[in-house]
Amino acid sequence: MSEQKSTVKRTKQGVVVSDKMEKTVVVAVEHLRRHRLYGRNVRRTHRFKAHDEANECRIGDSVIIEESRPMSREKAWRVQKVLRSSFVADLNSLSDPTTEASE
Repeated sequence: MSEQKSTVKRTKQGVVVSDKMEKTVVVAVEHLRRHRLYGRNVRRTHRFKAHDEANECRIGDSVIIEESRPMSREKAWRVQKVLRSSFVADLNSLSDPTTEASE
């Protein structure tokens, strides 16, 4: 009669702002909150340290992170999926000299 609980892990989407650590990235997640007194929407940013096992994330990548067990004092999130923007991919292809046609 034991029931298994299905745990739903929280996920957040953000942008990688630092990849200088080994197997760790810093992800900035933005959200809008309404100001209590003035009623204006205020943009808030929270930074999460997330585990990146393959070291595949680069600065500017859009990623989805999911909650996991604590891996260190500040790191309790894991990179679930990397959503590289086509804009970043286009910039990389423009700066690559091998893709230019020689005439």
